[in-house]
Amino acid sequence: MFKQTVDGNTAAAHVAYAFSDVAAIYPITPSSPMAGICDSWAAHGRKNIWGQKLQISELQSEAGAAGAVHGSLAAGAFTTTFTASQGLLLMVPNMYKIAGEHLPAVFHVTARAVAAHALSIFGDHSDVMATRQTGFALLASGSVQEAHDMALISHLATVEAEVPFVHFFDGFRTSHEIQKIELLDYDEMAPLIDTDAVKKFRRRGLTPERPIQRGTAQNPDIFFQAREAGNKYYLAAPDIVQQIMDRVAPVLGRRYHLFDYVGAPDATDVIVTMGSSTEAVEETVSYLTKQGRKVGVLKVRLYRPFSAKHFLQALPATCQRIAVLDRTKEPGAVGEPLYQDVCTVLKENGKKITVIGGRYGLGSKEFTPSMVNAVFDNLAAAGPVNHFSVGITDDVTFASLPVTKEISTEPEGTVRCKFFGLGSDGTVGANKNSIKIIGDYTDMYAQG
Repeated sequence: MFKQTVDGNTAAAHVAYAFSDVAAIYPITPSSPMAGICDSWAAHGRKNIWGQKLQISELQSEAGAAGAVHGSLAAGAFTTTFTASQGLLLMVPNMYKIAGEHLPAVFHVTARAVAAHALSIFGDHSDVMATRQTGFALLASGSVQEAHDMALISHLATVEAEVPFVHFFDGFRTSHEIQKIELLDYDEMAPLIDTDAVKKFRRRGLTPERPIQRGTAQNPDIFFQAREAGNKYYLAAPDIVQQIMDRVAPVLGRRYHLFDYVGAPDATDVIVTMGSSTEAVEETVSYLTKQGRKVGVLKVRLYRPFSAKHFLQALPATCQRIAVLDRTKEPGAVGEPLYQDVCTVLKENGKKITVIGGRYGLGSKEFTPSMVNAVFDNLAAAGPVNHFSVGITDDVTFASLPVTKEISTEPEGTVRCKFFGLGSDGTVGANKNSIKIIGDYTDMYAQG
């Protein structure tokens, strides 16, 4: 293990390269650096855990990249790709096929807004939410360190679960954030993978020496039954992911769960969220609990398959009210996706807990501790606003929460610097280098 100051894209790419034979790519902001970094490593002769250089092919579009991923997987090669936004949507048809054939793969996604009334290259979960019913497992990272750790867990889990994974982290907020993190060496990663599962996958590869019929068309007499036959893989997947989280914990020095709770052990008010917002909410929870507030945050790691059992185990028994935060908008729905999932789990398990939902951070809109505090204040109110938005002033439907109190959760001793550039003068590159110099050549931790 070694420490290095990197961004989220580099952290995920470091792991993807280790566990992949092939990468089929097509660039799209903000995921492009992952493919570029892997291409550079391959050109310079870096070897994966099997002692081979990654084979990289750039296709004509994301649809072509997804088709190439499918074909490569069918041939028995571990294959990955990197994408976001409309690029991910172009991969959806092949994602159904890859999941339906239970091929192990990891798509690393820098979650980004999907163009609606206007184009936005910035981060939210609109693209990832469009893949919920493809059959891919969805695993979320909330920081640069987690981008490395969850990438590792995804690549290990997909082989054992025989379910493909989307590993996603917030575009720009995490993908381009620079932090000093801990990365595993490839010789530390190699022993973690299930070699029997690897051999099983490679034996399934299409070859003229072992002909097999695959990709058939099925009629009404059998299609339904075959579709339901895959249930056992998704029922088993959550426990497999948790087992892998437990397995890698001693190596990483960090322990993860499908749902991680942080806050007062006797909390009455809890926020449920995922992605980079978990960091802001956790900071706010730490600030508020020191003031005696009984609040907490439940971080969603594995979003699909959604494990009701693990969710309820992580939720404090004292919880009376939940605010679910979604970083997406589903026009016309009775609520956003994560909100509906939480409501369903509580209803089906007879939990009488008040649940409200809200939207935040669309198109990388700022999400601060002061806004988190406003969510908790609304949750504790006698008549809380449901289906709210926070971070904007909604003067159309008047559903936004007012942020009336500014709070600071910044630790004492933190040094902040702000640099102004004139454009094309090298300021951004110089600042990134400065952050890396501080992180890599001193004992201090730098973030930028």
